[in-house]
Amino acid sequence: MNNVLELKGKRFVQASKTGGGGGASMNSKKIVTREQLLRLVERIDQIKEFWKQERKPFEGILISVHYNKIVAKSNRIAGLFKGKDSNYAIVGAKFNKEKTKHIITYFLDMEDLDESIELLLKTSDIIKEKFQNGIDKVTFDEKKTMDKIPFSRFSITKSTFKQVVADVSYIEDFEVEMATRQLKQSIITLYNTHTDTKMLFKNIGIDILKSRILDNQTVFLDENQLQILFEKAPYLVSMATEDLSELSPEDFIQEYQQGALYMPSPTIEPTIGVIDTLFDKRVYFGEWVEYHDMIDDNLPKNPDDYRHGTAVDSIIVDGARLNPWLDDGCGRFRVRHFGVAIGSKFSSFTITKQIKEIIANNKDIKVWNISLGSNQEVNDNFISAEAAILDKIQYENDVIFVVAGTNKPNADIEKIGSPADSINSMVVNAVTQNGLSTKYARRGLALSFFAKPDVSYYGGSEEKYIKVCEPLGEANVAGTSFAAPWIARKLSYLIDILGLNREVAKAMIIDAARDWNEKPTPEEVALYGHGIVPIKIDDIVHTKEDEIKFLVYDVSEKWNTYNYYFPVPIKDDKYPYIARATMCYFPMCDRTQGVDYTNTELNLHFGRINNKGKIEDIKGDKQNQDVILDNERYFLLEGEARERFRKWDNVKYIAERPKNKMMPKKSYDNKNWGMEIKTNNRLDPKDGMGIRFGVVVTLKEINGVNRIDEFIKNCTLNGWLVNRIDVQTRVDINKKVNEDIEFE
Repeated sequence: MNNVLELKGKRFVQASKTGGGGGASMNSKKIVTREQLLRLVERIDQIKEFWKQERKPFEGILISVHYNKIVAKSNRIAGLFKGKDSNYAIVGAKFNKEKTKHIITYFLDMEDLDESIELLLKTSDIIKEKFQNGIDKVTFDEKKTMDKIPFSRFSITKSTFKQVVADVSYIEDFEVEMATRQLKQSIITLYNTHTDTKMLFKNIGIDILKSRILDNQTVFLDENQLQILFEKAPYLVSMATEDLSELSPEDFIQEYQQGALYMPSPTIEPTIGVIDTLFDKRVYFGEWVEYHDMIDDNLPKNPDDYRHGTAVDSIIVDGARLNPWLDDGCGRFRVRHFGVAIGSKFSSFTITKQIKEIIANNKDIKVWNISLGSNQEVNDNFISAEAAILDKIQYENDVIFVVAGTNKPNADIEKIGSPADSINSMVVNAVTQNGLSTKYARRGLALSFFAKPDVSYYGGSEEKYIKVCEPLGEANVAGTSFAAPWIARKLSYLIDILGLNREVAKAMIIDAARDWNEKPTPEEVALYGHGIVPIKIDDIVHTKEDEIKFLVYDVSEKWNTYNYYFPVPIKDDKYPYIARATMCYFPMCDRTQGVDYTNTELNLHFGRINNKGKIEDIKGDKQNQDVILDNERYFLLEGEARERFRKWDNVKYIAERPKNKMMPKKSYDNKNWGMEIKTNNRLDPKDGMGIRFGVVVTLKEINGVNRIDEFIKNCTLNGWLVNRIDVQTRVDINKKVNEDIEFE
């Protein structure tokens, strides 16, 4: 086995994007006609009339654009509404039922609609006079044709005219969205109308307590308040979900077995945070758990309230001894446990507020386990309020949540429940001992796109249950709740003992689960995520003798973050390898943006450097690479970029597929390989500044030769500091660092 290598010392170089965007670009599959422009004018007039007659509780108006495809940021409206600033007016985004088109909601002033009507009419006048049959992309791009138009006579500039035509080529319709009525107490997210939430509800006739406001857009309303809201202002509701008051951790308990196990006292073991039901201090490992009861003393507590939380802790502290078949080699962990839930019914709104407070007051803990989940299915068009809070916490703090993939409460529920739709978290589904999906496991995806769950692990089944310790003794259990803590152990080992950052640790777990499975089926992704994580930690921090695996990490500050100094060993002037790379990062997310949830996209490129100084990406990804094909600039549709290259996903996996007969790759003048991380932002360009990323690269020698020593030598000659991830050495260092020193 080879050690995984950590490369340090040669920082990635930061470079800004050169050149402009190239101006407006029209939809090549559409012809823009005068009739279409006039129909849109009529629709805006109707919407204006609607808002004039509506007694709205805020200044401004809401309007939704039904686009005719899934649009890239560059194809959103940039001439109508607020011109180039229209992107900043977006307050919501979702897909149509078929998930083939964007519906994006804007918050505007009435004057913006008047200006849009004026632009549409001026544009229609030009088309009426100069383009009776409409404008297609060929005509749109003909400079001579456009230069002949006397734009000053129509009181519009050429660039504005072209931008309006481009806008219209992507627009299907305008509408005012009305939310589906909710009947039960719910967590409601409002469109951002730049109005104080308490004042907004007062204008509607609802008196809401400050404790019911999670942030300025998210509130908790009872049935009576919901009725008033949907009667008076249903257009305000961006998202609505019933308060997740029925959270069913697991129902697979078998017989109890009494018996006491000896436990030594904790010393320097890392601490994992647990947010769960209550903990019983009387269990044999009670000394290993620092317990904080967050439940109101006036609420009644019964023995069942202590079972689930205590069982989860037993896996984290002593899981390997309780389950020898799952001995991961990670040792024992301490737990700081926060009891936030009792019974099977409680308010997730309350728990969400508590989680923010818990993390803020416990900055020393990096890995947090949450094995609670909703019975309700996630929505295809927005992230749950609970998951969004977890994502925000992880963006703002150096922590990672491990979340259970949720269990089926009944046969009718298939999709995962909140908070397993958290994008930044590590979401874990359960498999049987034989590695098959369990009957209780639910399936992703999140937002119809993100691979949730991230990974799978053994959660117990009739084939072989997970042994835990509950207040009454040992018990056999099954559920995603009991798969997640094993992954929390592995992450804490990588972060707290081996000293890796969370981005690299997450990438290593996912890379180990995915291995060389370049194209799992949609069914596999929905149930297993990237795959089943190996049991032994050694199988994650070591690799096969014919493989070189190395880690790099840095921070994205500008559009292009690059490093061209990876000295991959050569044989007969060729590279006898296939390669793969896994990257993780924790972006800022915006729940109000709906399906366009992640604000920042980091696009990973890795491969040889050709004689033009360009990276020949191992996945063949030409996004952001300034490539010219057949004398035309390479262009990739947004839908295709999402499907093929996981655009906007915060986990990137690029790989070459192993084949029966693999040929070595030719080398170029530059014998190094390169890596580029291209940064794009949906809203504010500053969103992507300072985002850390971690990349795990694996090179597999196609002839089975071990070339790691040559790679280490080459790296050293190129100025890299090469650290072998030697487990015993890192453990010894961890002991020394945490050793108490007594001064005489």
